[in-house]
Amino acid sequence: MNNLLFLQSLGAPEIIIIAVLILLLFGGKKIPELMKGLGKGIKNFKEGVKGIEDDIKTDDSSTPAATNNTGK
Repeated sequence: MNNLLFLQSLGAPEIIIIAVLILLLFGGKKIPELMKGLGKGIKNFKEGVKGIEDDIKTDDSSTPAATNNTGK
């Protein structure tokens, strides 16, 4: 979170300049393709995280509760 502190000091002119530079670098036709790829990547990441969370939940619910076996 501390790495994003510099974003708080960005104003509208700076954001416009960055957007124009991105447009000049990648062109108008390439930006939608990049955003589509980014969206697919984020979707896959969220599905992976959800799958892991589901696996953890099913493992927790399928394992019997630990009992206090002291051997006596």
